[in-house]
This record gives sequence, structure tokens and C-alpha cells, in this order.
Amino acid sequence: MDESRPIFQQIAELIENDIIEGSLAEGAQIPSINEFAAFYRINPATALKGVNRLVDDGFVEKRRGIGMFVAIGARGALIERRRAEFTEQYIRPLLVEADKLGIDIEELAALVRAERIES
Repeated sequence: MDESRPIFQQIAELIENDIIEGSLAEGAQIPSINEFAAFYRINPATALKGVNRLVDDGFVEKRRGIGMFVAIGARGALIERRRAEFTEQYIRPLLVEADKLGIDIEELAALVRAERIES
């Protein structure tokens, strides 16, 4: 776990990542709160707060007496949200800096392609 961010947020992101990557398919049951708490050695209330964040966002649904499941459409919605966040956090600042440096879109694209090949 990352000490710089709230644990409940990290639990939510772990589940989101599993949904995006496909290791938690839509309709699949997610681990129980107690399983999260035991595995990460955290308070069950903290694990519940992370999962409830996903429930509130509509990515996970509670089925009374059965457990929690990945909502249908969650993967696509998560990808869409993450793309918007990616644009806001990385693309816009990149474009602003490129503009300051006089780097046009074609040159910027070439730099990105070259960096991708190197990594």
C-alpha cells in the first residue's frame, strides 16, 4: 500500500484496475470486505469505504445476502472515466508545455512515438 494516499482509495483503485484489466469480469463477484481486510491487514471499515465508493459510482452493485458484484457496463465506464482523467492530468499540461516550447502536434507525436519505441 502507498502511504501517501488514503487506503480506502487504494482499495477502490485496485478493484477498478482489476475490472479494467478483465481479471474481474462484469457480473463477477468481488472479494468480500473481510477478505480485503485480512489480505491487506486493514480495518474492515476501511475496506468497506473503498468498496462503497465503487458502489456509489455505479461500478459495483450489492446483492443483499450474496455479496458484491461488478456492475454490467462498469469496464467501459471506468475506461471512459480514466481516459478523461488522463487527458486532464497529462495531455492538457503536455500540450501547454509543448506550445511554450514551440513544439507542434506532428513533432510532439513523433517524440511520443520515439519514446514508446525506447521503453
